[in-house]
Amino acid sequence: MYELLDRINSPKDLKKLSIKELRQLCAELRQYMVECCAVTPGHLGASLGAVELIVGYHYVFDATQDKIVFDVGHQAYAHKILTGRREAFRTLRTEGGISGFPRRDESPYDAFGAGHASTSISAALGFAEAARLQGRKEKVTALIGDGALTGGLAFEGLNNAAASKADILIILNDNGISIEHDHGALHGSLLKLTTSLKYNSLKNRIWNMLGTGSTRSMVQRWIRSFKSFLVRNSGGDIFEALGLRYFGPINGNDIAQVVEAMRRLSSLDGPRILHCKTIKGKGYAPAEADPVAWHAPGRFNPETGERLKSREQADRYQDVFGSVLCELAAADPKVVGITPAMSAGSGMTVFAEKFPDRFFDVGIEEEHAVTFAAGLAAGGMKPFCAIYSSFSQRAYDQIIHDCAMQHLPVVFCFDRAGLVGEDGATHQGAFDLAAYRSVPGITISAPRDEAQLRDLMYTALASEDGPFIIRYPRGCGEGVSWRDTAAKKLPVGKAETLMEGSDIAIVAIGPCVGRALEAARRFPGKVGVYDFRFLKPLDEELLGSIARTHANIITMEDGALKGGLYGAVCEYVAGGGFKAQVKGLGIPDMFIRHASQAAQRKECGLDTEEVEKILQDCLRICK
Repeated sequence: MYELLDRINSPKDLKKLSIKELRQLCAELRQYMVECCAVTPGHLGASLGAVELIVGYHYVFDATQDKIVFDVGHQAYAHKILTGRREAFRTLRTEGGISGFPRRDESPYDAFGAGHASTSISAALGFAEAARLQGRKEKVTALIGDGALTGGLAFEGLNNAAASKADILIILNDNGISIEHDHGALHGSLLKLTTSLKYNSLKNRIWNMLGTGSTRSMVQRWIRSFKSFLVRNSGGDIFEALGLRYFGPINGNDIAQVVEAMRRLSSLDGPRILHCKTIKGKGYAPAEADPVAWHAPGRFNPETGERLKSREQADRYQDVFGSVLCELAAADPKVVGITPAMSAGSGMTVFAEKFPDRFFDVGIEEEHAVTFAAGLAAGGMKPFCAIYSSFSQRAYDQIIHDCAMQHLPVVFCFDRAGLVGEDGATHQGAFDLAAYRSVPGITISAPRDEAQLRDLMYTALASEDGPFIIRYPRGCGEGVSWRDTAAKKLPVGKAETLMEGSDIAIVAIGPCVGRALEAARRFPGKVGVYDFRFLKPLDEELLGSIARTHANIITMEDGALKGGLYGAVCEYVAGGGFKAQVKGLGIPDMFIRHASQAAQRKECGLDTEEVEKILQDCLRICK
């Protein structure tokens, strides 16, 4: 079906092709990605734009010994297909299939795993220094997108790469909104000049002759000014100021330019950066027209580009969050919304349209987002900071040091909490309950449904007692009506009794409450269900009553068992000298791989069927 792609089983097969054939291969790669991702959805847009960069890399470098480190991994689909995973790519992000991100245990060609942004330069620098210290002749490349470059870790890596003089090539995949396809002859001439072996040999000899005095500094300033004049708007000044040699920009979707640039730069040593302008979604018209929507489009018709919507009966949690945030902002001019580059994913696009002056998308900068929110709170505003649960881990220090320690009332809305499905281990929101429970002065809550999310947002706004965390899952809610009833403020730290039972008490939090109720209904009068919507402060009054009257307590949470609700209940029961036996259901001490959310719940024993089996066994033992 694919004339060239079907013949590529490893990167060495690329080296037999001509530049003309490489162009055809790039087209076939895009067609294959679209065909596969239409059925098994993934992060399509960025990978379509990076095809030539990856083909060019594998054409020039030796993938058996050289290393390429991807940032996030959204750009890596062509790399997976070209490195022996062409057929496996049809199983992308499915249970038992290949991951949507690079994984060291998936392929020897995946040098470094990634699922979060801004890590590539630091990791590549580590590879380069490891090779130097062990005497290995390896070329190390980091491929980073312009979005990931906003992260502070990327700048820390740039700073140290320049200072170390390590042999590292950084490819900047600049797929911003606009692109000039024709960079003109001057850009090409400059690239040929600055990457020329003769030019660099002469430059180094002159540099050494000038020494380290004022004359050398003057010449260096003149060269930078001249290059800046020649390559206006290239963005190179900031890199050269850090001490990195900057080349480009080139058209990163022109395979001939990419191959020539990489060939020239492969012969140079030291830290250097190649600026490549690309088009996100390149080669697939719908993705080019709307790169935001086609970043991760879900299932679609590859012929027409029509996105196939799932039959969702309930509102999504992120849409409830966005709608309620607009309600709160309309009533209170001090309410502001903050997101680190997740405005669409977190449901804040409507808020951004209605309250543009009170909306802040700070880019991929979780640490900054948190401390910025702390500053807003200290200045008298009421910030709602929406961050994906797994990304909040990157701002752990800021949440403690800048918010909790100063008792600042920042509302943190952790989207994608719990099991997230196909994105897999890097994105599971497994650790938030356990991680933040140990921090003094923080309120931690989790709604069981859409209506309770709304109530908790109203409750958080009224709270002035330090940071307030609301964590909720990815996707649809429970189908509970929330628009037709008035929101209410909940008593902080108070749980709710939903069902009485004499033998077993299920103490649950978040969406696990619904599954606990569903399972408990099979055992009327025997199993009680309690919604502990606040992990901190814990309702010790109700928990004490449960521990005194029930021989068996089962905790349920869509978070890590160690240290979360299970840990809190065990600590209380043991500390109070109660004789109740406590069993925990939650995410075990392991990283949960990609699969559907339903499959992941079953694996962790959190689906209704598994809970029913556990209740049945427990009641049998009780008899």
